Amino acid sequence: MTATGEKDVRDTILEKALPHVAFDGWTLTALIAGARDSGLGPARAELAFPGGGIEAVKHFSEWLDRRMLDVLAKRDLKSMKIRERIAAAVMARLDLALPHREATRRSLAVLAMPQNAPVALGLLYRTVDAMWQAAGDVSTDFNFYTKRGLLAGVLSATTLYWMNDGSDGQADTRAFLDRRISEVMQVPQVMGRLRTMLSSIPSPFTLFRR
Repeated sequence: MTATGEKDVRDTILEKALPHVAFDGWTLTALIAGARDSGLGPARAELAFPGGGIEAVKHFSEWLDRRMLDVLAKRDLKSMKIRERIAAAVMARLDLALPHREATRRSLAVLAMPQNAPVALGLLYRTVDAMWQAAGDVSTDFNFYTKRGLLAGVLSATTLYWMNDGSDGQADTRAFLDRRISEVMQVPQVMGRLRTMLSSIPSPFTLFRR
C-alpha cells in the first residue's frame, strides 16, 4: 500500500474511532472499534497505529492541521490583517475539533504526561508553523522563532479556555483569543523600545578603556 493509501486508512480509522475515544480514551480498544466501524478487521487498527494510543494522538493532531489548512485555503486571507489571519487559523482548528471536544480533552491529558513532552512540543510547533505559513509568513530571521513561540502560548491558552466554553458559537473563546492576540502584538513593540534603550547605554568595556 502506498503512503497516501495508508494515510487514508489511518484517517478512516481515526474518524470512526473518535466517538469511542470519548469513552475508552486513546486506547487500542477505541482504535479497534474504529476499525470495525470502518468495515476493517481488528488487526488493521494495530497495523495502522503500531505505536498505540500516542501514535493515534499524533495522527489526530496532524489530521486537524491538514483539515485546518484546507479550510484556510478557501478563505481570502490576503484581504485580512495578519492578526485576523492568525485568529482565523486558530478558530478554524478549534471549530474542526468541536465535534470531538472530549477526544481533544483526552489527547491533552495524554500529551501532558512527562514522557510525552517531546511529542507534545513537536505537535505544537507543527501546528503553529502551519498557521504562520498559511498566514503568509516568510520570515527567516529571529522573528521566525519569536512568532511561533508567541503563537504557541496563544494557542495553548485559547485551547484550554475553549475546552470549557459553552457560549453560542464559541463567542467567548473568540473574545478570549482576540485579547491574547492583542497582548502579544505589543511584545515586538516593547522589545523594539528595549533594544533602542539598551543601544543608547555605553558599553562597560568602552568605559574601562577610557
